This record gives sequence, C-alpha cells and structure tokens, in this order.
Amino acid sequence: MKITVKKLRPDAVLPTAGSAYAAGYDLYACIDTPITIAPHATEKIGTGLAVEIPNGYFGAVFARSGLASKQGLRPANCVGVCDSDYRGELMVALHNHSVSPQTVADGERIAQLVIAPYFTAVFTEADTL
Repeated sequence: MKITVKKLRPDAVLPTAGSAYAAGYDLYACIDTPITIAPHATEKIGTGLAVEIPNGYFGAVFARSGLASKQGLRPANCVGVCDSDYRGELMVALHNHSVSPQTVADGERIAQLVIAPYFTAVFTEADTL
C-alpha cells in the first residue's frame, strides 16, 4: 500500500519499520528543542509530517513498547486515530506515567503508526436488540 507523506519540516523523518514484518511504523519527534514532560503531564510532540491515508483506512497511533515500559511515556489517549481526510501535522500527545520528568529529544522515536481498514456503520435505532 502506498502512503503519501509530506514533510512539513525539512528535518522530519519518514516513518520506518523495525523489521520486514512489523505492523507499526516508528514516528519520530521533529522539534526545535527537547521537551521535558513532567510526571503525570501531557505534551504534544510534532512529527513534522502530514500523511495521505487512503479512504477506507485510518492510522492508529500506538505506544512504542520500550518507551512506555522503560520511561513511562505513551500516547495520552492510549490509541490516537488519524482519519483518512486529515491533512494536518501528525502530533503525538505523550503522557508521562512515571514519577520522574522525562525528556523527548529531536529525532527520538515517540510512537508507532499502524494503518488499518475500517467499516463504515449506519446506526439504526431499535426498541429491542
């Protein structure tokens, strides 16, 4: 599947797969200065990228297991959703679940993007189920 990506900043890094069979593609921080996230706080981290996800698919932004288990950083909403019609910068709202401040540096892997299909639902009200 081809995903068109636009660099919003020249230093942005395209998503990368850790292996040939990886479901998720690493997203990298693209920030001017390191961002320190206080304990139990959330900060939005830019990737410097916009993506064109095909209709019928969405991008799910998941935690990177190492970052979450070792530093306590994961997306604030657990799983972010990037709809196929969104063309703004991919941002990751990282929440610090640890008791220590955690710093995110430019170029650091901050999350992973999984492209997945979805079904469009039509909701119909009923008196019984």
